[in-house]
Amino acid sequence: METILYAVADGIATLTLNRPAQRNAVDLVMRSEIAQVVAAIRQDRGIRVLIITGAGGAFSGGGDSGTMQTPDTSAEAARNRMQDMHSWMEGLLTLDRPVIAAVDGVAYGMGFAFALAADFVLATPRARFCLPFLRIGLIPDAGILYTLPRAVGLQRAKELAFSTREIGAEEAKQLGIVFEIVAEDRLAERARQLALSFTQASPTSVSLTKRALNASLHSDLSTMLELEATGQGVARNTEYHREAIGRFLDKQRARFQWPKTMK
Repeated sequence: METILYAVADGIATLTLNRPAQRNAVDLVMRSEIAQVVAAIRQDRGIRVLIITGAGGAFSGGGDSGTMQTPDTSAEAARNRMQDMHSWMEGLLTLDRPVIAAVDGVAYGMGFAFALAADFVLATPRARFCLPFLRIGLIPDAGILYTLPRAVGLQRAKELAFSTREIGAEEAKQLGIVFEIVAEDRLAERARQLALSFTQASPTSVSLTKRALNASLHSDLSTMLELEATGQGVARNTEYHREAIGRFLDKQRARFQWPKTMK
């Protein structure tokens, strides 16, 4: 692939945005390659976790401005391009396996969207997040209008979109965007440590839990209780659950252990 690096090992898929000279700006080629990877991950049940990161000290500077200059400038063409991108972005947002974003440097525009698509965002102290869309007369895209209010609340989402201001890692953590702040030289290690823990969890339980929690933000109580009851019925019937109960009764350590925070 030309613009990304993709590797799978030990049940962990790692997608690295790899245009460091352009701060990993997303061009049309990268969009196509990410679409291929997302589709492959959704089909491969052997992949238990996805890590998204960027090469060269940047996560992603957002969309490549060069791709905005296209021969067909009609509203219909622009809408079609957005819908093409939405098809794989939705696939990423609805992936039923944990997604970890390891953010170093800039996460602007679509880069911010990639981070918001993750279940856990690890950021270095020099990570910076920004929605610059209004500066060039556009609106936030790549699913941000959906993900950002759910991460920070409606009023703060409006402030970040309208002000177009940059926020650092500490503020992003306070707002609930960043899960942990990690030193630059330990970012990849911490992301892998977190990912490895999930490879020891029940894939059925993880999938059901993520799907249900994501649904909770637009569901009512009765729907969530039904999802809980149905999901628990499925989880209780897995070999993983039977083995875990056996380990508990034998006073053995559980396979799944949340990794301690790095110091």
